[in-house]
Amino acid sequence: MKTFLFLLITAIIALVPGSSIHAEEPSADKIIEMANDASYYAGKDGQASVRMTINDSSGDTRIREFMILRKNMDKKDQKFYVYFKAPADVRKMAYLVWKHVGGDDDRWLWLPALNLKKRIAPGDKRTSFAGSDFFYEDVSGRGTGEDSHELIKTDNNRYLIKNVPKDPDSVEFAYYNVWINRETFLPEKAEYYNKNGKLYRSVEAKKVVIIQGYPTVTESVARDLASGTSTTNKFENVKYDIGLNDKIFTERFLRRPPREVTR
Repeated sequence: MKTFLFLLITAIIALVPGSSIHAEEPSADKIIEMANDASYYAGKDGQASVRMTINDSSGDTRIREFMILRKNMDKKDQKFYVYFKAPADVRKMAYLVWKHVGGDDDRWLWLPALNLKKRIAPGDKRTSFAGSDFFYEDVSGRGTGEDSHELIKTDNNRYLIKNVPKDPDSVEFAYYNVWINRETFLPEKAEYYNKNGKLYRSVEAKKVVIIQGYPTVTESVARDLASGTSTTNKFENVKYDIGLNDKIFTERFLRRPPREVTR
């Protein structure tokens, strides 16, 4: 009888809103994998126009406008192509990424003013992207296997995951926390802590809309808390499953941009 009453009470409590008894949660590794898929793998390919606003500590702003193309390859590898349209000092600059899951990415930067194609070393992926508060790694994503993941907290809306680099000497942070939406699995905010345990950087999704059935971040902001600078990206004309040609994502098109980004 006692066993029956215990099971009955447990079942009733589980149905009460706000109860501390929940269905079994996915592991931290699984949550991060799903968040990575939601952030970077929507559709077979995709494109977006981006307006980047860089704010310095004195309140002055600079604007960058560019297009980004992305195509999924086999075994979750990906290719990204970024083409800058404005202002004049970065116009026609292009950035190409071949993302290799489980290995170092191949990255190139075309600087038309110098007539220079520059190979970006793996160690440079956590440096400023186009003079902004976003990093190169923010564009194509961080490998899910590069960190150890721990589920710290769960509420009705979000998961909180702590991520610690497996190779501490390869990055500038000691760890970062990321809040992930339980429904869309999109990361809502990431906060980075330095070797002294001090918060110094954050990246936040400010606006999310559904496009072609995919939850999509259409506004995000990165902040450097030490320098007082911030950068806001606004995404427009987002499209998925458009059938991008493989040849777009080659070194040849660094110098001669495809019509998909110039029209």
